[in-house]
Amino acid sequence: MFFSVLSILITAVHFYLWKRLVLDTTLPGSLARRIGTIALVVCVALMIAALSLGTTVSPQVARWFAWPGYLWLAMFFYLLLLLLALELPRLVLRRWLRKDDGDGRDGRDAKGGAKPDIAAASAADPVTGTAPAAATDPAPASDAGTDAVPSDRSPRMSRRLLLSRGSAALAGAVSLGLVGYGTTVAMGPPTITRVPITLRRLDPRAGGCRIALISDVHLGPIIGRDFTQRIVDLVNAERVDVVAIAGDLVDGDVADLADAASPLADLRSTHGTFLVTGNHEYYVGYRQWIDFVPSLGIRPLRNERVEIRHRGGVFDLAGINDATGYQWQDPGDVGKALAGRNTERAAVLIAHQPVDFDDAVRHDVDLMLAGHTHGGQLSPFELAVNLQQGAVAGFYQRERTKMYVTRGAGFWGPPVRVGAPPDITIVELRPA
Repeated sequence: MFFSVLSILITAVHFYLWKRLVLDTTLPGSLARRIGTIALVVCVALMIAALSLGTTVSPQVARWFAWPGYLWLAMFFYLLLLLLALELPRLVLRRWLRKDDGDGRDGRDAKGGAKPDIAAASAADPVTGTAPAAATDPAPASDAGTDAVPSDRSPRMSRRLLLSRGSAALAGAVSLGLVGYGTTVAMGPPTITRVPITLRRLDPRAGGCRIALISDVHLGPIIGRDFTQRIVDLVNAERVDVVAIAGDLVDGDVADLADAASPLADLRSTHGTFLVTGNHEYYVGYRQWIDFVPSLGIRPLRNERVEIRHRGGVFDLAGINDATGYQWQDPGDVGKALAGRNTERAAVLIAHQPVDFDDAVRHDVDLMLAGHTHGGQLSPFELAVNLQQGAVAGFYQRERTKMYVTRGAGFWGPPVRVGAPPDITIVELRPA
């Protein structure tokens, strides 16, 4: 049902794109209009296929429509934003366009019919819109022997058509540039972001403990084993004490993605690797992954905590199920995760979504580590993310509880990141 509604909505919005990119810029019946229409229909079909089937079929099959479908999703996003933004100058130029319509230079006379001097536009070349050269009768000689005066009513592109084509070209060029740049960023190596954070209750002996925060890898039809290996190499080079995987590791089944996830078994740290579920684990069947990741040496934290003993100091590391888990009768529970702990020592909580920050504050957590947002992934989408999550990326504090949100190492959907480069965060705990 959800994808049916989504498909209808996508198709409806694409009608606006078709009008601005194809209908307004081409001549009726022209080859250019037919090609533009067919190309847009194919792009819509590929995008719907990627969204609806990308995680339900084998990655080897899905990648054939996931790559073009998701890339078009990014193009669609930016084309829509830019074309909507360009509606404002179109409004401003209405008087200029009316003047063009009034003097008939757009090919219509005062009654709306084709003007005789440019009726040849109907026989124009279907691709270029250029009227064919036509043999004309020589001007009759006048009795006075004077030369004929050439007409100043020669056919030319109307202002309306010029504006439409200029707007479409500008939106297309900028969108293509943004998506091309964003693809190189998304497919490149994540940056390492080092963040020192002071905890009020941290035992000084545990100071300097370094946690590698990894989130939103999204193994699937586009991201595979090589990408995972690159993450492992980056983390191992940092010689961290704890690895925390904050959900959305996968977009598919264990049977299809076990090999892509297998390099995670090589993660090295002093105290081990821990994982919490993200919403995408639930979408694809979270139980299979909870059962599988221990074979890679990863311990799931399911509304529970462990004691981290670092250089004689101790703090609690807790993890909760994702905020969407209640839909699968597997809700997150901060209270359960922290039950029975010594409240005099620091508590670090791993949660997938920043929306759990309120619960962390209520339970007096020292530090919450989260992901999910991708930093917006496609700027300016971070504006919507902030409205829904209350955070986008980076450091936050409310009352005595601190939170750090990573932008994530991978991407969801389009292999594109604009204004939100992928990262792995190394959090260094420091005593107050």
